[in-house]
Amino acid sequence: MRQKCSVLRDLGAASTVGPFELGRLPGRATRSVASELVVEPNIEVLEMDKQDLQEAAHDPLVRAVAPVMPTRLVTPVPLSGEAGPATEDGHTWGVAAVGALDSETTGAGVSVAVLDTGVDADHPAFAGMDLVQRDFTGDGNGDRQGHGTHTAGTVFGREVDGTRIGVAPGVRRGIIGKVLDDQGSGDSDMLLKGVQWAADEGAHVVSMSLGYDFPGLVERLVSQGWPVDLATSSGLEAYRANLRLFDALMDLLQARAAFGHGTIVVAASGNESRRNENPDYEIAASLPAAAEGVVSVGALAQGGDGLTIAPFSNTFPQISAPGVGVLSARTGGGLVSLNGTSMACPHVAGVAALWWERVLAESVPHTATTVTARLLAHADTGGIAPDVDTADRGVGVVRAP
Repeated sequence: MRQKCSVLRDLGAASTVGPFELGRLPGRATRSVASELVVEPNIEVLEMDKQDLQEAAHDPLVRAVAPVMPTRLVTPVPLSGEAGPATEDGHTWGVAAVGALDSETTGAGVSVAVLDTGVDADHPAFAGMDLVQRDFTGDGNGDRQGHGTHTAGTVFGREVDGTRIGVAPGVRRGIIGKVLDDQGSGDSDMLLKGVQWAADEGAHVVSMSLGYDFPGLVERLVSQGWPVDLATSSGLEAYRANLRLFDALMDLLQARAAFGHGTIVVAASGNESRRNENPDYEIAASLPAAAEGVVSVGALAQGGDGLTIAPFSNTFPQISAPGVGVLSARTGGGLVSLNGTSMACPHVAGVAALWWERVLAESVPHTATTVTARLLAHADTGGIAPDVDTADRGVGVVRAP
């Protein structure tokens, strides 16, 4: 049986040097005599059978292979009885909660990528910005779904009708990868190519409010006549392979950062938990948030004793941010309030942009590693309610410099 697979290669690992020069070791970042970058991630989709997979396993250029899986946006969650207003004195509560109002940084000089459903480039929230757009879905640039516009607005949106919605409104260059179609669906190939493209475009930060659709894959196989146990086993194997592939891609991006500033990848942990139904109904952070090197984000809500974990927020994130009653840009104009780790993720991406600006102005290594260390080390737990489990909120709420 043949299936579509994503194949990740490091083209820089090829040894094309002369007989008196040192060869390059697969997966190791080096410089050629011409000082060219030689860590070169390359992703392609191939129809493969067992023999092809066996051959790929012995190819020194191949870092990972995984079946193409469906992806989808992390769907916003309706909640009743939300605590606290969406705005406070001309700004959203989330912008204040992460300390962006008190920060001297705005994200100036930093490029941020949002991989989602595209963006409404005509929305006033993005006035004056340089938006670099690329469609990976075939539906064309622009956001007919609304999710991408909302998340981008939280990262770097300007004031709308007198309300500040963006954590890092000083960001002038937004890199918009449409990796989910107009219905909010996509596949892992679109996402992987989007991450690679964003890094190639020089993104300091990549924000991803989406997830791999394991249940959707199993349902699709069952609808095609597969037995449930076989469909579940195949879906699990695909999920595991994709986790390894994403780990390998992050490893290559980290290695490539030795010759540039590098890229921080931030992802929503997911909305599958149901603590409002049962306190023990908790789902762990899903892919891509679960991948090594990705900053995973949980969602917080306003509460009487401080910030509380949102009932839907998946557990075991690295860090957390406002994710309930988040007001941001609405496709077609105006603002809309949504709930989800999708809304928390861009708060962290925005704060990462603020930390990038700070780091770039200091006499420290101007790398993603430096910024990530600052981002995690300065997270705050003082405003979080005392009964919130550490495993649910990570190191704390993200804080601006």
